[in-house]
Amino acid sequence: MIEKKQIIKKEEKAVLVGLIQKEQTEEQVNEYLAELAFLAETAGAITIKMFKQRLQHPDSRTFVGKGKLEEIKQYVAAKDIDMVIFDDELTGSQISNIEKEVKCRVIDRSDLILDIFASRARTAQAKVQVELAQYQYILPRLKGMWTHLERQGAGIGSRGPGETEIETDRRIVKDKISLLRKRLEEIDKQSFTQRKERGEFIRVALVGYTNVGKSTIMNLMSKSDVFAENKLFATLDTTTRKVVFENTPFLLSDTVGFIRKLPHHLVESFKSTLDEVREADVLLHVVDVSHAQYEDQIAVVNKTLQELKAFDKPVVTIFNKMDLYKQKYFDEWLEDEVKEDILRELKERWNGITNNQCVFVSAIEKQNIEELRTVILHKVRDMYQVKYPYKTVFFT
Repeated sequence: MIEKKQIIKKEEKAVLVGLIQKEQTEEQVNEYLAELAFLAETAGAITIKMFKQRLQHPDSRTFVGKGKLEEIKQYVAAKDIDMVIFDDELTGSQISNIEKEVKCRVIDRSDLILDIFASRARTAQAKVQVELAQYQYILPRLKGMWTHLERQGAGIGSRGPGETEIETDRRIVKDKISLLRKRLEEIDKQSFTQRKERGEFIRVALVGYTNVGKSTIMNLMSKSDVFAENKLFATLDTTTRKVVFENTPFLLSDTVGFIRKLPHHLVESFKSTLDEVREADVLLHVVDVSHAQYEDQIAVVNKTLQELKAFDKPVVTIFNKMDLYKQKYFDEWLEDEVKEDILRELKERWNGITNNQCVFVSAIEKQNIEELRTVILHKVRDMYQVKYPYKTVFFT
């Protein structure tokens, strides 16, 4: 039978591997690997070195070329590395082949993200969703992963379903997936009933890339104490609070952050949690404007919203972390007029793109929060007039 392992060694040493494929620049891959390093840190590993290779297509057997694999092998042996993490999904046979060469644990980006989700799941719903995604990840890799699943002294990437008996096979995994789906359906029905019982309130959902400050903004808007930290996927379970601005009540939800290359099975499993996004009347798209690739992150979120069929909703874009943006891009020698020109151009550009539906704030420094409240209040009142016109008399 398959049982879950949750053993993790502290500060495992990892090396990261990424391919520079066609239509990709080295700068982009450097950014991707930096994000992968942050994922590894969130899971409890420290990144010792990053390996890159330019290839048109991944090697079908070992993902990277023979020479690069030998380089990784020698480094792993010399530095006593615990695991090698690849930025792209690997097949079961690729994992097995690479592990035989480098003589240490090999995981891919999806496995790492699943591990983080497993460690952060708190509610019954989140735990079932993560376990379902893990089994769906394992199923197509069964043929090449048996030695991978047998790992003893487990660590990052092995938190979850692991093999204890060699006779565990595809049928058992499929049965487990079927069982978990039924359990998730039952939990979803309960969640749907709870949402229906919330009454006729406008629903507002915070969405965005992971680690952009959604939970911090949630705390400011609702004066609640939602868990927030500088790590990826700090929030897994949707948190909903009733908020009242100037006698106007609405429901505000904080949702799981999106990320580049989010495993497909994880998106599928978490669709019930993301019902808050699909059923919301207004979306607050939070953006870390200080991040070098924030426009790419916006594109990732928009693509995910399209997959969830939630892209056509009214959106307010919140450009957060303006304090870090200024620290990063404003040198001391810059004159105040130049700084003001840079900020004005930034705001004018995004006001044009969003049709003036954006706000620039620093949640951690509580800068421009009153303007944010005002924008949200106007948007909520507009939605009440559209959806519940008979109730607007109470909010004037």
